[in-house]
Amino acid sequence: MSWWGKLIGGSFGFVLGGPLGALLGVALGHNFDRGLKQLDDDFSGHGRGADPERVQLAFFTATFSVMGHVAKADGQVSRDEIDHAQAVMASMQLNPDMRKTAINLFNAGKQGDFDLEAVMAQFRQEAGRRTNLYRMFMEIQIQAAYADGTMHDAERKVLVEVSELLGLPAFVFRQLEALVRASMGQEQAYGGGGGQRRARADSGGLTLNEAYSILGVTSSDSAADVKRAYRRMLSQHHPDKLVAKGLPEEMIKLANEKTAQLAKAYDLIKSAKGW
Repeated sequence: MSWWGKLIGGSFGFVLGGPLGALLGVALGHNFDRGLKQLDDDFSGHGRGADPERVQLAFFTATFSVMGHVAKADGQVSRDEIDHAQAVMASMQLNPDMRKTAINLFNAGKQGDFDLEAVMAQFRQEAGRRTNLYRMFMEIQIQAAYADGTMHDAERKVLVEVSELLGLPAFVFRQLEALVRASMGQEQAYGGGGGQRRARADSGGLTLNEAYSILGVTSSDSAADVKRAYRRMLSQHHPDKLVAKGLPEEMIKLANEKTAQLAKAYDLIKSAKGW
């Protein structure tokens, strides 16, 4: 039985406490089984040894509530941002109850009293040292911010804060943004000329500079260095590893899309270098 089935069926054994538990309770209409044990304040001490299904529950709750908060950051939620949130839900093939809960979480994140710092603090405690989950989480949020074609300053400010709350270095945020933009076919402000445009056309929408940014390497790095960077990024996005660490199984498709983009970046660099 999946984490969702256990939660709704009353066999999960607990309900998340803290701000994530409060958000989930509202999103579910407080329709929890009365026999479940409520963990109100003590949501620490899980981290590295936590049940992956518990982490999946925390990831799901944080993902859609923070997505709503980011969408509202520029003062209004655009149709594109709503469509993107629904597209994520569609790609996850959520059942009707899960989809309704995700929508309610998204709406909860839009509220003025949404406590981003508290939500991220609990998510970080639940996920422990699973930094690959943090990266995937940030990729989803960055993609949501670009849903309307651009990332507004207010959205960027919130996303940088989220990244910092997760303990991710600034260069990781830039790397993840490059990966997201490339996967969405958006131009980066690299100032490339005709050669850049030809590279984009030949690589199915990816420029060479974008490829370097995605893998976190430079044009002067050796073939061995680029290969190591590619393998490291590939490992970070491996769907099976992410699910084992707590990524909801419904999000495997999103992870697969990222691994395909990494392979495209690596192939483009190899072709350009003649490796």
